[in-house]
Amino acid sequence: MTTMTLRIPDDLDPSIRAGAEAAGLSLNAYIVRAARRQAVLDAAQRLAALGLGDDLCDEGDSL
Repeated sequence: MTTMTLRIPDDLDPSIRAGAEAAGLSLNAYIVRAARRQAVLDAAQRLAALGLGDDLCDEGDSL
């Protein structure tokens, strides 16, 4: 497992902590979940740009 240092702006810190608590997750798990979700969305958008997202049409998924 890789360890990273993450600098969060002071004004964003309270909302991240509150989100983690509301989700019942540790701060680490909450941030990892957000990063994973964004990575998946980025990959899906790259596929869509190549025309490979067309199979998702009418399946309730949108990019």
